[in-house]
Amino acid sequence: MSTALLRQKPVDDNSSLTSDDDVKSGALSVLDEKPLPLGAPIPDRPANPFRSILGKGSKVDLDAVATQPSVFDDPTTLEAYRPPPQYENTHRFDPNARWTWREENKIVRRIDLRIMLWAAIMFFALDLDRSNISQANADNFLPDLKLSTNDFNLGNTLFRLSFLLAELPSQLVSKRVGPDVWIPCQMVLWSIVSMSQFWLSGRKSFLACRFLLGFCQGGFIPDVVLYLSYFFTKRELPIRMAYFWVSNYVADIVAAFLGTGILRMRGIGGKEGWRYLFLLEGIMTLLVGIASFFLMPPGPTQTKTWFRPKGWFSDREEVIMVNRVLRDDPSKSDMHNREGLSIGMIWESICDWKLWPIYALGLVHMMPVGPPQIYLTLSLRNLGFDTTQTNLLTIPSVVIGLVMLLFTAYLSEMVNSRVTATIVLQVWALPLLVALYTFRGINIEGPWVYYAVVTLVTGFPYVHPIQVAWASRNSYSVKTRTISASLYNMFVQTGAIVYANIYRADDAPLYKRGNRQLIAIASMNIFLYISTHFFYKFLNARRDKKWNSWSEKEKSEYIQNTTDVGNSRLDFRFAY
Repeated sequence: MSTALLRQKPVDDNSSLTSDDDVKSGALSVLDEKPLPLGAPIPDRPANPFRSILGKGSKVDLDAVATQPSVFDDPTTLEAYRPPPQYENTHRFDPNARWTWREENKIVRRIDLRIMLWAAIMFFALDLDRSNISQANADNFLPDLKLSTNDFNLGNTLFRLSFLLAELPSQLVSKRVGPDVWIPCQMVLWSIVSMSQFWLSGRKSFLACRFLLGFCQGGFIPDVVLYLSYFFTKRELPIRMAYFWVSNYVADIVAAFLGTGILRMRGIGGKEGWRYLFLLEGIMTLLVGIASFFLMPPGPTQTKTWFRPKGWFSDREEVIMVNRVLRDDPSKSDMHNREGLSIGMIWESICDWKLWPIYALGLVHMMPVGPPQIYLTLSLRNLGFDTTQTNLLTIPSVVIGLVMLLFTAYLSEMVNSRVTATIVLQVWALPLLVALYTFRGINIEGPWVYYAVVTLVTGFPYVHPIQVAWASRNSYSVKTRTISASLYNMFVQTGAIVYANIYRADDAPLYKRGNRQLIAIASMNIFLYISTHFFYKFLNARRDKKWNSWSEKEKSEYIQNTTDVGNSRLDFRFAY
């Protein structure tokens, strides 16, 4: 049967995607490729060629078979990787399923609009409530509450500490009740805390609110990463995570304009403008949180509900969604999306030393640029700019950062190297920090020269989304992926606690001592990234040597009888 006949053949939504005759005849071969050799490592190959970053997919037939080769093409490995009955999408698993690129493109676009877009909107709301303290600083927030710079540092430290403490518990709750339930609950809780900042009265209430806000928001990002992994392949996720963080930058731009307008309300009702900023943006987040209860389905085959009786996808589309994700990563079926983790599972995931290098990078990668970013609005006020000018002058760094975020995300896939894409941040920051360190004084170089350098520093390429997806990819099991997402973010928050205290009041306004420390950290980070590259390269080479020394019979016995799980399997290869 030709490809043309394939696309003319009507398919009932309630029927299998293929017939036995189709499979036996080989008419629906997978892009004319042979099945994977017995137990061969799952290939790290490009996904949809029509989404190719290099644009080489335009000559490929959209009606060609899009089904990628996988372990499900071999009878032995099929049984070893077959989804268990408790997996929520097992009823849609079909190893013989075949579909075209046109069908897959259409479904991916719908997932982007239904799932990815709302995830970005939720993150937009998170960042409004997380970073509006920066706009408040432009409105004499600290003097109004009689707070010092060190009080501000302590508030940021408490925020990061509580954020860190909530990461793992939040993931455990999310895994038990489902991210579709827990994420909206988080949003409602932190929006209430955010609105309550309208009534701040001094140091104690400021510190209490910062702690509670961080505790309610902690876990949101790894919860969303786990949720998105249900819908996207490992090659699609880094780009989706980049666009997920684009909403963070958009929020910063929108917040700058909102802040410019809302802060002009100073004096209304005898209240400062920053009080209305916290109140109004908290209300916006509350509305998004309530809507999320209705706009987050539990998984690809669970979009039907009492208020959405027809669901978002047909039976055929659900089969394509489930099988394309499982062909890309069979480990995604090893747990139900509402199955909790035992203490043993948690400890086993924590002890997975093969992910520790990524955690280490999470700890230190933001340190060179974190302090200048935190102190941007305060630095601009010190340069003599007023409230409105300060808010508007933060926008260029956000735009530069947004462009660099997308550049590094696409670079990661273009060169198929996580290290190459993520080390860019350190290479970007190092010379700029040296320039910042050489400044002798605002009156000597001039405010605009200082502003240009600090804008480039804070417009750094944000590689965090790539590293989040990197940790998820190298986990290779639902339980490890659940814990690794939290652990990675816990290390990131620990790093944030450290760099929030690098700039000190006695080092103001040029922070010479702090910038010297940042230069040293950036230099160290370059070495760490290079070391991580060779660490994973060594692990893969060692596994290749052992695997290739085995006969086909030995490989078959290993696949059928091994007790190795996740990234400990000899047929798994790490991304680096």
